Amino acid sequence: MKTVKPSNEMYSTETAFEQENQLIAEAKHLLYARLKTRDQVFSSPHEVRDYLRLQLAGQQREVFSCLFVDSQHRLIEYREMFAGTIDGCSVYPREVVKAALQVNAAAVIFAHNHPSGVAEPSQSDRSITQRLKEALSLMDIRVLDHFIVGDETVESFAERGLL
Repeated sequence: MKTVKPSNEMYSTETAFEQENQLIAEAKHLLYARLKTRDQVFSSPHEVRDYLRLQLAGQQREVFSCLFVDSQHRLIEYREMFAGTIDGCSVYPREVVKAALQVNAAAVIFAHNHPSGVAEPSQSDRSITQRLKEALSLMDIRVLDHFIVGDETVESFAERGLL
């Protein structure tokens, strides 16, 4: 009779979905570190799209975020400001202004996802963007863009002439 030795190989208890989530979290961490250490400038909507797709795609509820940037459009901080439900999120201009002042931002890029997958701006999206723009302008903080992240596309208010 042949003796069988136990294997040193370990079996992962993580599911494929959990492994993917871990990989995405690591990619986000690396991307954020790269942006902070290399003084990456957000010089085009395309660069912002890639960053936001990684941050917001796949969220199950609506999340409103701000990218606070300096006068050279270098990222100071990415912050998820508000979280809502599957079809909406309350956004408070006072809190956005307060956060922008805390990090000494010269400009802000807004972003939120649509869990429905459709990245078309709603009237509510247009309205809150205008309110935020007005509130931030009182502090001489510019609004560069507002992106909506869907399943397949990321729409830019600036490119659509909505700012």
